[in-house]
Amino acid sequence: MKLPDSLRDQLKIPLGLLLPENQADKINIQKHLLPNSYIVTVGDRTTKKMIEFGLIPSLQIIDGQEKREKKDPPKLANAIELTVENPAAEITPQSIDVIKNAFTMKPPVRLFVVGEEDLLVLPVCIHAPDNAIVLYGQPNEGLVIVRITPEIRNKAQSILDLME
Repeated sequence: MKLPDSLRDQLKIPLGLLLPENQADKINIQKHLLPNSYIVTVGDRTTKKMIEFGLIPSLQIIDGQEKREKKDPPKLANAIELTVENPAAEITPQSIDVIKNAFTMKPPVRLFVVGEEDLLVLPVCIHAPDNAIVLYGQPNEGLVIVRITPEIRNKAQSILDLME
């Protein structure tokens, strides 16, 4: 499924709460987590930041790049590592299948995307467990924190349905 130009502006609107960059610290992030939260990070910088805070994401989706520059992924011991190809501005059926499967595995799980991971926030929000909190970066603005609810699942699904 490819992202049509008509949807680009809609995807610039955060799916959840936007924590400005200067407030995206451990204390403010923890305020939005429950003790049993299944934390999902999408993006290398977000994943690295959470690991540095000692908040190990259950599922981490990275592509080895930050703002189009190659970066070494953050170190993490004992993670199950998966790989999937997902071209920029697309969501492949394989990516959706791997994400669904990742939710059945013992955390932490790291999904390395060959291509681009940005849009994978949508299938994550649709298929994540009910106790999930999804974190992703909003470029040059801050950190988006999404608590998975039926409304979020429906919103993500309706955006996905508009992709070609």
